[in-house]
Amino acid sequence: MNNPQAPIPPIWIGVAIALYAFIAIGIAEGGFGVLLPSILSTYDLTPATVTLLFVSQVSGYMVAAFTSSLVSSRLGLARMLLFAATALATALLIYALTVHWWLMVAAGTLLGLGVGLIDAGINTYIVQNQRSAHLIGLLHAFYGIGALLGPAVATTLLAFELNWRQVYLIFAGVVSLLIAGVGGAIAIRYGPMTLRVPTANTTALGNLQRSLKTPVVLLSGLILFVYVGTEVSIGNWAYTVQSVARKTPELIAGYSISAYWLGLTLGRFSLGYCLQRLGATRSISFSLGLLLIGLLGWWLLPDQWLSLPLIGFALAAIFPTIIWLIPRRLTETLVPAAVGFITSMASLGAAIIPTMVGWLASGAGLEIIPPLMLPLAFLMVGLHRLLIRADRLSNNL
Repeated sequence: MNNPQAPIPPIWIGVAIALYAFIAIGIAEGGFGVLLPSILSTYDLTPATVTLLFVSQVSGYMVAAFTSSLVSSRLGLARMLLFAATALATALLIYALTVHWWLMVAAGTLLGLGVGLIDAGINTYIVQNQRSAHLIGLLHAFYGIGALLGPAVATTLLAFELNWRQVYLIFAGVVSLLIAGVGGAIAIRYGPMTLRVPTANTTALGNLQRSLKTPVVLLSGLILFVYVGTEVSIGNWAYTVQSVARKTPELIAGYSISAYWLGLTLGRFSLGYCLQRLGATRSISFSLGLLLIGLLGWWLLPDQWLSLPLIGFALAAIFPTIIWLIPRRLTETLVPAAVGFITSMASLGAAIIPTMVGWLASGAGLEIIPPLMLPLAFLMVGLHRLLIRADRLSNNL
């Protein structure tokens, strides 16, 4: 007598964990820009020296780039997420508690590793599962929710005269709830997250090399490197530009950063409609055109604040659409390695480009930051055109 087929695990558990994970990393990353002036003051730093904190994250992102698909295949997604969330919470606790700048810088490695592994693991989980692949826009919208909550919470708490360290304690508490949720998934042996995902190679280096042989993967990684670098540069530096260089009242400056992330969130909630009406390629092209308009407004019209939410809305479609296209461009066995590489390249951009922006602003002044974003936008336009051409060539082979 045959055994009855095992019931399919409910999809909502994995989706809920994935969405909350992106809220958590959004809060942790989005709130930094509002706290940056306080960190500069506490440690007597300049825009150049504070970028050591960004640089330290690069090593963590690099480890994530080389190991995310391998770790997930060996341990299963849930255990990798448990490790990553613990690393992120530890980094935030060190930010909150240490009085030593060098220790805070060192903790950046843990933050980069935690965010990189969560980003790669969750994106792979969503796009590879046929029951949840359509939720990629919603997933990244929840990152936007976290990213707009981060500066809003930080601004409000600072207005009530809480110390920036206490804000980081609250952020660590948010991430600790993710640890509890993932631990619960492991305890109940939730199949979709505890199963080991097969990959195209047995070594992380092999996975990376195989991904780099595919022009579509390499170009996708490069455009997300520039994209996330631009997104994070604006998120990290816009508050300082508005409040310090342009003398905007701090409360208004803080909430304008939340408006930036609100624009991104609304754009991602509307992603499904845009993909249906315009298609993936045209959605990205439209977004890049709108981005150029928003950046020009932020630079040339400094007294208005509508440009920041417009920029956020323009950026919204780019990341999730490129991730959504990966399973449609590659064989299934290459998807985990490709997504791991691409998202880790994005994380590298989040560390490297804001660092370079800080160095330049230290010498030329904070007002140089808005015009610096325009060359990055034009670079994304060029990479997008190359990606379209590479995709067409691969489909003709």
